[in-house]
Amino acid sequence: MAERSGQRQPAAVQQTLFGPEGRPPYAGRPADTPGYGAWDRARWLPEPPKSSYRSDFERDRARVLHSSALRRLGAKTQVVSPGDDDFTRTRLTHSLEVAQVGRELGRSLGCDPDVVDTACLSHDLGHPPFGHNGEKALDAIAETMGGFEGNAQTLRLLARLETKKTFDDGSSAGLNLTRASLDAACKYPWLREDAPLKADGTRSKKFGVYADDAEVFDWFRHGVSAHRQSMEAQVMDLADDISYSVHDVEDGIVSGHFQLQWLTGTEHRARAIETTRTWYLPDTDPAEIEAALTRLESTRVWVTDADGSRAARAALKDMTSQLIGRFCTAAFDATREVYGNDPLTRHNANVVVPPQTAIEIATMKGIAAAYVMSSEDRRPLYERQRELLTGLVEFLAHTEGEYLEPMYASDWKHAADDAGRMRAVIDQVASLTDYAALEWHTTLVQGKRYPGGAV
Repeated sequence: MAERSGQRQPAAVQQTLFGPEGRPPYAGRPADTPGYGAWDRARWLPEPPKSSYRSDFERDRARVLHSSALRRLGAKTQVVSPGDDDFTRTRLTHSLEVAQVGRELGRSLGCDPDVVDTACLSHDLGHPPFGHNGEKALDAIAETMGGFEGNAQTLRLLARLETKKTFDDGSSAGLNLTRASLDAACKYPWLREDAPLKADGTRSKKFGVYADDAEVFDWFRHGVSAHRQSMEAQVMDLADDISYSVHDVEDGIVSGHFQLQWLTGTEHRARAIETTRTWYLPDTDPAEIEAALTRLESTRVWVTDADGSRAARAALKDMTSQLIGRFCTAAFDATREVYGNDPLTRHNANVVVPPQTAIEIATMKGIAAAYVMSSEDRRPLYERQRELLTGLVEFLAHTEGEYLEPMYASDWKHAADDAGRMRAVIDQVASLTDYAALEWHTTLVQGKRYPGGAV
C-alpha cells in the first residue's frame, strides 16, 4: 500500500535526512565571535553540552528575554508611571531600545552582539517600583544591612533570584549565565565598601554587588582589575545613556511637560543648563553646557515645537534616531581611532567617547530632568511613593514572612539573621511592579479593597 502523503518518516530515515547531528542541511551554525574563548563561555554551574543550533551567548540572551524580571519591567516606571500615557516608555520598552542601540554599536566594535544584547536587556532588571525614587526609599530602609542599589539587585536576580538552574545542595544559580555575560551586565563592578572615591573624597553611592553575592562576583571577575568595566559593559552603559537621553526628552515632549522652543528663553535655558550641571556635570563649566546645547539646536533635526500631529510625531522620531546616530558614530570613530580595526572585546580596550559628545548626551538628560524628574508638581507624588514602599516593607518585616510569595518566604525562613530576613523582604518588594506595590499596600497595610488605577 502506498504511503499517505505527509506521514511521519521513521526516526532512522529522519536522522539520515538531517545529517549526523540531526541538523537540516539549510540550518546555520552559531558563529563564534573572535576574542571569546572557553573561559568566557563558562558557566558558574557547569551544564552538559546542548544542541549546536545556538551559541552559549545566544542562550544567555534567551534566558534573560524569557525571565519574569524582564516581563515585570513593562509595569515599572521609566520617566512617568506606566498608564499615565500610552506612548511614553516603560522600563521594558526602554530596555529593548537600549538593546537595539547596544547590539549594533557593540557589533561594529567587534563585541559579540548577544553578550551586549544580554547586558542591555538585563541592565534595569533590578529597578524596584517607581524607578529611582523607589530605589532611594529601599536604600534608606536597607542602610544598616548593605543598602539597596538597582545594579546590585540586577546581579542578584541574574545569579540567584531568577529560576533556571540549581546546585546539588538546592541553592539557586539563577539564570546561570556565562562569565562574559555576567561581567557585561555588571555596570559597577565593585562592592559598596569598595566604591571609587569622588573628587570630594567621598565614596560613590553606586555599586554593583551585595556582600552576600560576592562569591559569584569573584568567580566571573577573577583576574580582572578592580573597578574596570568590560568592553561589553561599557557599550551597554553608553547605549543606556544615549537611549534615555534622547527618549526621555521625546517622552517629556509628547506627555506635555515641555517644548524645546522654551530653551530659547533666558530663564528656561538657565534652568536646563543648571540642572544638567547639578545632576550630571558638576565639574563642567556652564559655558561648555551652553555650547553643547547650541550645537544640538543647530542640527537640522531639532524639533522646537511639536503639536501632536502625525507630522510632529514623525519629526520627533527622526530627531531621536538622528541624535542616537550622532552619538554612536562619534563614539565609534573615536574608539577606532585609538584601537584600530581589530575586534574589541572583554578587557582588551575601552569605549572612547569624545568630551563634546559626552556633554551633549548629559545636556539631553538634563533637559528631561529639568522638566520632568525635578518638576515641583511631582514632588508630592514622589513622597507618597516612598511612604508607600516604606510602609509595605515595615509591614512585611513584622509579619514573619506570612505574606511573602513562596520563594521569598523560603528565603526568610532559611535566613541566618535579621539582616537576611530583611533582605528577603527587600527582594520581594523590589520585584513588584508599580501597580502591584500599590495593591499590596492598599490591601495589606491599609486593609482596604484595591480599586485599581495608579498612584
